[in-house]
Amino acid sequence: FGGLSLYGYTTKRDLSAFGSFLVMGLVGLIIAMVINIFLQSSALSFAVSAIGVLIFAGLTAYDTQNIKEMYFEGDETDVAGRKAIMGALRLYLDFINLFMFLLQFMGDRR
Repeated sequence: FGGLSLYGYTTKRDLSAFGSFLVMGLVGLIIAMVINIFLQSSALSFAVSAIGVLIFAGLTAYDTQNIKEMYFEGDETDVAGRKAIMGALRLYLDFINLFMFLLQFMGDRR
């Protein structure tokens, strides 16, 4: 998580194009998870967990770069405080979801 966040912070590459791609992937992931509730397929569960790790890894780098860009906008104190809270919430959700998908990915093997 730290390495992905560091990459998003230090890279010169613009990751904003990946944002819409990752959100579409997230919607597809949610649809696949709902379908797997009814199918109970172990192969689909494995694929969902692997794709979930990749999506949230990308979202971590994207969100970190987005937070850095919001910081350099230089808003008022009240607006900057709200942006800081939203940025922290985004990174927290990325961390939790990445951790959950890693647990699913590693925990399915016996």
